[in-house]
Amino acid sequence: MGRVAVRPWRERGAPFGSWLLGPREQRNSLLRLRVQTLLTGSVVIANLIGIAAVIALVTVVIPGPSVFVPELVLVHFVGVPAYVLLALAIGVVRGTRRALRALRWAIEDREPAERDRKATLRVPLRLFVLQAVLWFGGAVVFTTIYAFVLPDAVFKIAFTVVLSGLVVCANAYLLSEFALRPIAARALSTGPPPRRRLVAGVTVRVLMAWALGTGVPVTGLMLVAGFALLRRDVSTDGLAVAVLVLGAITLVVGFFLVLLMARATVAPIRTVRVALGRVERGDLDTEVVVFDGTELGLLQAGFNRMVEGLRERERIRELFGRHVGEEVAREALARGSGLGGEVREVAVLFVDVVGSTTLAATRPPTEVVDLLNRFFAVVVAEVHAHRGVVNKFEGDAALAVFGAPADLPDAAGTALAAARSMGRRLRDEVTECAAGIGVAAGPAVAGNVGAEHRYEYTVIGDPVNEAARLTEVAKSAPGRVVAAMRAVERAGAGEAARWRVVEETTLRGRTEPTRIAVPVEEALG
Repeated sequence: MGRVAVRPWRERGAPFGSWLLGPREQRNSLLRLRVQTLLTGSVVIANLIGIAAVIALVTVVIPGPSVFVPELVLVHFVGVPAYVLLALAIGVVRGTRRALRALRWAIEDREPAERDRKATLRVPLRLFVLQAVLWFGGAVVFTTIYAFVLPDAVFKIAFTVVLSGLVVCANAYLLSEFALRPIAARALSTGPPPRRRLVAGVTVRVLMAWALGTGVPVTGLMLVAGFALLRRDVSTDGLAVAVLVLGAITLVVGFFLVLLMARATVAPIRTVRVALGRVERGDLDTEVVVFDGTELGLLQAGFNRMVEGLRERERIRELFGRHVGEEVAREALARGSGLGGEVREVAVLFVDVVGSTTLAATRPPTEVVDLLNRFFAVVVAEVHAHRGVVNKFEGDAALAVFGAPADLPDAAGTALAAARSMGRRLRDEVTECAAGIGVAAGPAVAGNVGAEHRYEYTVIGDPVNEAARLTEVAKSAPGRVVAAMRAVERAGAGEAARWRVVEETTLRGRTEPTRIAVPVEEALG
């Protein structure tokens, strides 16, 4: 079901928008009991409220002749209860049974096929249709009976049954959508809601709430008024009672339907809002439970795809940073990329293993790799500790740059300090091999070199060549750490005082002599 991040209590306890629906992960037996109870309860309660509304409207509210006549006693006390019980039995038993049949894949803990997903999302619509058939069937049956026995009561019988039936159907739809959120979430976990409409969209929900909460009751008020105008025997008190009761029903039913619609709309939005807050705090393991089959479900699924893309981007950025260095990666992300470079004042540290050919010939390859990894771990740690960048690894050697791509106030001083600390640690922690370390400083070109579709960030210039040649000298020096005196002269006074000139020599491939300095402790030794 995806990642489950640490959430606040309210979000952990109500991932589907309500504590009644339970946690995200729950036993199948408990899930079936919960869904069946909520479905049955919502259908029964909606129908009982509708039946009570019919009785009240017919007997007290709607003006017209009394329906309590001897000819209709059998209908009232046998026919009506029998139909109500039969309709309830069909609505509850058949509706719940068909729903559970469509949800069997979830109860049996199987992956849903496409037909299972569609059947699951159609359950509220099927319950709506079933309730509509039962209620409008009752309206036809009893309106026909009253048309033969008491024609003057046909209007209020038809009106009250149809009005109550519409409200019951709407309530059954919205409540069943609510009850099925946990299973809808499992169905939608394998993909976003289908483009083809299987459920009422947000617009239809709003129109449904308006029509049944306001439109139908107000139409009823207008019909009652028209009925009163046509029938002169309707008393003012009776008309006033009808208007007051229908107005109260409009307020209560309208409020209840709008509340259900609003909660159904807000719940998925709230989950996305809470998840956005966690992403803003850096929790990219956040995932929203997709439980809505409308456009809001597409919003939830889209949020999950967005966070998945952010996680992928973060992994790429982390991998990119490991390959080229975090400083280079940050500069590339901030300034963009492209071929070319700029002249900068930099310090270069070059470190190379002594006797690498012999090392590779006398040890197994896996042992050599392990040794080099421990060796480079010290190199990288010291370079980063002194705010430098490991520009590249070259077999058993490494090139580090100080002062590029980010400016460094005392690039030469930090490079010299890194060389001294690195030399000590390599002698103490990687005793199986020795390494020469050379430091040089001066102007160099730092930038991207290569082709348009494949390039790398590097530093080119005399300091790079000089540092590489100094490494050869360092391999035979007492402490195996040397620097060009030009680098020492560019360093701050504190670090420069730690170095002493020991000789002057012309490095291989160069025409001018280089004054070579070593750490004071090595010169004194």
